[in-house]
Amino acid sequence: MEYEEIDLRELFFVLRKRIAIILLLVIFSVAASGIVSYFVLDKQYQASTTIIVGSSNAYYDNKELQLSDITMYQKLLKTFSEIAKSRMVSEKVIKDLSLSISPDALQKKIAVTSVGDTQMMTIKVTDLDPQIAASIANKLANIFKSEVAQLMKVQNVEIIDPAVVPTSPIKPRPMLNMAIAFVLALMIGVGLAFLLEYLDHTVKTPDDVEKFLELPVLGTIPDVEVNSVGR
Repeated sequence: MEYEEIDLRELFFVLRKRIAIILLLVIFSVAASGIVSYFVLDKQYQASTTIIVGSSNAYYDNKELQLSDITMYQKLLKTFSEIAKSRMVSEKVIKDLSLSISPDALQKKIAVTSVGDTQMMTIKVTDLDPQIAASIANKLANIFKSEVAQLMKVQNVEIIDPAVVPTSPIKPRPMLNMAIAFVLALMIGVGLAFLLEYLDHTVKTPDDVEKFLELPVLGTIPDVEVNSVGR
């Protein structure tokens, strides 16, 4: 079985011949991504607060905290996370802060995650207004603390780091978006260049004659500029 060798010089020639298309596509894509990122997309801010569940009341009072207690609280973190994201908690946050938003929409702004293999959990709230994001995070943490005390009879829940007003947005990220646009446009441009070359069966050079017609070139006629002679 014969394999056709890949001529790197031919690949380079194809890219050089279509370089204008590749550059135009890259420049347009990067520029469009930058314009959309800087001037079209809304800036989103994120505020977060950290809570420890099963904090050290027992440790400070009795000078000991059983390993079984720590394991129990770690396993309960998933339950606590669902309570923090529950509709009941969201409705109370909306009522206390007089927000004009539905509970479902608020829940989409909330992310609750556990911090490794610890008893801590982080509540993150994303909003277009940094002040509102911080207010929701702090209010949600306080309501969560009271609800856990009522529902789960867990009293030792403490807020370690209250949310502060974020100063810089987390989205959009213009430089990252432009870098992604550059890579994608470059890949598409290179692919388009080879596709156009594959579809182009016209004969332009002596090499094309040998390639497509498989005939030897005996001679070529050079281009000669004919200067018009005035009468």
